[in-house]
Amino acid sequence: MDQAANLRRLVLEEGDKKLKKTKTIAVTSGKGGVGKTSVAVSLSIALAQGGSSVTLLDADLGLANINVILGIIPKYNLYHVIKGKKKLKDIVLDVPEGIKIIAGASGFHQLANLDPKQRSTFIEAVAELDSDDFMIIDTGAGVSQNVLSFVFAADEVVVITTPEPTAITDAYGIIKSIAAQAPEKVIKIIVNRVQSVSEGKRVAQRVINIAGQFLNIKVENLGFIFEDMYVPKSVRNQKPFIVSYPRSKASGCIQIIADRINNRAIDTARGSGLASFFKNLFVSHEAEDVDDEPEEEGDS
Repeated sequence: MDQAANLRRLVLEEGDKKLKKTKTIAVTSGKGGVGKTSVAVSLSIALAQGGSSVTLLDADLGLANINVILGIIPKYNLYHVIKGKKKLKDIVLDVPEGIKIIAGASGFHQLANLDPKQRSTFIEAVAELDSDDFMIIDTGAGVSQNVLSFVFAADEVVVITTPEPTAITDAYGIIKSIAAQAPEKVIKIIVNRVQSVSEGKRVAQRVINIAGQFLNIKVENLGFIFEDMYVPKSVRNQKPFIVSYPRSKASGCIQIIADRINNRAIDTARGSGLASFFKNLFVSHEAEDVDDEPEEEGDS
């Protein structure tokens, strides 16, 4: 009986592995300087601390800010994979914070140049990695096509803004761009650097109301992060604030947001997986040549 029970358990576990698809979440912003990358890194770590397996993909083609915040220098990136010098699994970097990093760098520009066979091989390689709960994609800032291509390819989008009027306007701008081309996309908003709970709720509700009224698109309030002196201090020390200052106000907010994502991932449908993400990315690159687009300012 014990052997039969163990066999059933193994079959169920194997079946669950086959069903499991990584949920891809693009973290983006309408403008630079709103703390997008710091949020993406600390959110990834918080999700991992909550028991999820997480890969963080650096898709900011202009600046490698994830490397700076984590204090690491990846030896290889996606470019080496596309050129056939390394396998995809060889460039995945485990970091002490409990997550994995994939450095994108200039490699994404080469995706548009792959022939069908190369693309098929690349997708197969990606599918081998499709075992994590989440892949967080740190995009560039702004509404250039190379940013939007990652946004459209992901299962969900998290837009980062601050209470500043220009940041709110630019956040609305990227939501408008998403609504025009992918109205069914799941969009969530995080308000960073708020002074109070009421300010965080007010700014988020303002964006939600305007998007609903003028774009007829639903935006979900994922939460807010307090203004916190420990955040810039951690950036200078090249350590994520959730690691350096786990008891800080900003870290507490990130933990709440991560708990919401983890809990909802259990209740909602599985992600579409990494193979689907990169297939969609190929389509986006075919739609428009990203090399002709100007780079946007990144942020930390």
